[in-house]
Amino acid sequence: MSPITHPKQQTGRGASDARFKAEQERRRREEAIANVTGLRVLSAIGAAVPARLMKRGLLSIAERLVSLLEEPRLKMLARQHGIREMRDDGGIAKAVAAYLRRADENTLGCALVESAILLAASRSNASQVLREAATAYKVDADAIAAKVKQEFAAKDKAKKATQPTVKSATKAA
Repeated sequence: MSPITHPKQQTGRGASDARFKAEQERRRREEAIANVTGLRVLSAIGAAVPARLMKRGLLSIAERLVSLLEEPRLKMLARQHGIREMRDDGGIAKAVAAYLRRADENTLGCALVESAILLAASRSNASQVLREAATAYKVDADAIAAKVKQEFAAKDKAKKATQPTVKSATKAA
């Protein structure tokens, strides 16, 4: 079937491909907004955690809790604390463990609460777990979500503003 013989069929497939791609892009965008919002709410909760336990106790609990996290959640925790995985040092788990051993009590408390939230989120409704934790620590998750949506909208607007200039430059060439 060549495009000359069946031009309508070719156009229909292209339109459905475009709709499929647009739907995929919409889903990716919604997922990205949800991920950024979740990380910001988690960060705000961590900032609200008071330091009360001694370092030894916090470290012991944090190490055990972190060991229960699956790799994707462990990477979230690492990213939250700016921990980079060293390829030659045994992976992200070892990097997080080393970070925890060097951390002060407040940082350990934050990592402990964040790890507990990540673990609970991996085993039940993640958004509900995060919302309940936000409520417990008096974090305004809705305000954070609104700010993330504004940031994504601004990025989209900036991206759309640069696209026409790129197309016109290639046509001129």
